[in-house]
Amino acid sequence: MITRRIALGVAAAALATPALAQDNWPSRPIRLVVPYAPGGTTDLLGRFVAERVGREIGQTVVVENRPGANTIIGSQAVAQAQGDGYTLLMASGASMVINPMLYRRLPYNPDQDLTLLAALVDTPLAMVVPPSLPAQNLQEFVALAKRGGVNSASVGIGNPIHLAAEMFSIAAGVELTNVVYPGSTPALTALMAGDVQVMFDVILTSLPFIQSGRLRCLAVTTKERVPALRDTPTIAEQGFPGYEAGTWFGVAAPRSVPKPITDKLRDGLAAVQRDSAFHERFGTLGLVIQPVRDEAALGQMIEAERNRWSGIIRSRNITLD
Repeated sequence: MITRRIALGVAAAALATPALAQDNWPSRPIRLVVPYAPGGTTDLLGRFVAERVGREIGQTVVVENRPGANTIIGSQAVAQAQGDGYTLLMASGASMVINPMLYRRLPYNPDQDLTLLAALVDTPLAMVVPPSLPAQNLQEFVALAKRGGVNSASVGIGNPIHLAAEMFSIAAGVELTNVVYPGSTPALTALMAGDVQVMFDVILTSLPFIQSGRLRCLAVTTKERVPALRDTPTIAEQGFPGYEAGTWFGVAAPRSVPKPITDKLRDGLAAVQRDSAFHERFGTLGLVIQPVRDEAALGQMIEAERNRWSGIIRSRNITLD
């Protein structure tokens, strides 16, 4: 009888533990894994979000940089973490949408292992050329490219910069030869030197060179014009309706995190998105602040992203394993 009572008591305690853990959450610092190196756009965004969301939920959020392998190292670490709400991921279109299309043996499954809590910002791209290129607008560039010999700089195969160029190549019926550089700085240096003729670059990194006249911006890749380049038309405006490319960044958690905790995190992230300081800080850097979306709307966004990139990746037979 005593043994049976003890066993029942242990079982009841075990059942109560998850609920107790949820009630006490967050009782210790939370880790936000940023799958990029320190100092870049995503790291800057991650540190701002960590500080602000930590303030909202009443707990310290610590950024941990785990770069490498097209975000796979950091994304896998979060996908395999305990579902207790203490490990989060600075997610992106690459980690949540594009990687599963590029890697047949991806060590995590975004749909099964991760849940997107918020999409915070879009990162628009600028189609930039050196001033020495005899193309003052998009139509002149297309005419030039149809004569051949146009090289497009990128920072790797299968990332949004490369895929945006491939998307334009298909839409315009021109051939752009992909030239890979180890990062944005060497790619932009080569572009300004005239070693390559075009790059679809993140506006944040190319904007100073556009403003100084060292690069000419022919178009932006977004559906609508970007505030940081208000006078620059979109590619869609210039004869290619439906063209839209770029990437986004947000926050994800292991799918096993209980709903009461993810609800609290979503509320904290929504407060960050509505913060005027967030808009001022990142809007002026060329990022587009995203609206607050519920779980269903985030799922629709992911599906739209898949539809956008899957045809490009299949038609160009792009794979990384």
